[in-house]
Amino acid sequence: MPEFRTIETGEVPIRVAVEGTGPLVIFVHGFPESWYSWRHQLAPVAAAGFTAAAIDVRGYGGSGKPHPASAYAMEHLVADNVAVARALSPDAPAILVGHDWGAPIVWNSALSRPDVFRAVAGLSVPFSGVPARPFHEIFKEAFTDQGRFFYQAYFADEGVAEAEAEADPRDFVARMMYSISGDVPPGDYWTKPVGATFLEGLPDPQPVPWLSAADLDYYAREFTTSGFRGPLNRYRNHQRDFDWAQTYAGQRIEQPSLFIGGTRDPATTLFGAVSDPVGLMRHFAPKVEGHVLEGVGHWTQQERPAEINALLVDWLGRL
Repeated sequence: MPEFRTIETGEVPIRVAVEGTGPLVIFVHGFPESWYSWRHQLAPVAAAGFTAAAIDVRGYGGSGKPHPASAYAMEHLVADNVAVARALSPDAPAILVGHDWGAPIVWNSALSRPDVFRAVAGLSVPFSGVPARPFHEIFKEAFTDQGRFFYQAYFADEGVAEAEAEADPRDFVARMMYSISGDVPPGDYWTKPVGATFLEGLPDPQPVPWLSAADLDYYAREFTTSGFRGPLNRYRNHQRDFDWAQTYAGQRIEQPSLFIGGTRDPATTLFGAVSDPVGLMRHFAPKVEGHVLEGVGHWTQQERPAEINALLVDWLGRL
């Protein structure tokens, strides 16, 4: 197990799992996850000569859990990353790696604070530049106004998704992870009307080699303790995130960057809107290296840890 440290950011304490010594690499997870989502990456990155530090994003696990939805806006999550970097690497800029929600968090951290972050890698979700419209307007037109269910619209109403997820955290995590993994058989699991619940229609999760009973038990313990309000609050900040990002309109990520996605991950194609995510990124992060892995679903570094570790360690070694 890694060493756990608590970083006081000035807003909330952030728990960090740390292994190794050397240049700092900060790992940022997504939903519904934990520092534990990087369990396969910490030791290999540490062995390659780096300090590997996986955080619990605010609202999760051992980190602080402020109540207001506004406390989970992007600018606060960027500030948390800056505070962790300053605490663990006060004399040198850090490297960021993020997955799922963690990918937009690290993309925006690198964009807005190039003085603190010298390189950035994102898994699953490509960087598509500073947005021209708030995302909630886009999914409202494409899904909700057409009578179609969209999970981020469902998550927007405070208390609704919390009640569903907290009824059985282990089952919620298992169903969500299986349903958008590379292992689930093809099906129209997400084609349902507005008014459906998140879990409605999802297949019963089957055992998969990358997610053991012990892994699910760990996630379940974390969410049983923390609840889901903080994690879900991330979905309630689209307008605030848009307003904050406009400060950086026209800017690009100029640092070396890495993107890794999967052919069976809906987030890699931004829900079907993009056929070439790496090509898209080159407009906004010109130094990007990209890989889209055949058959990989949404849980990139958990589904294919050896392949991800090889790509990540190789990239880190060339920085």
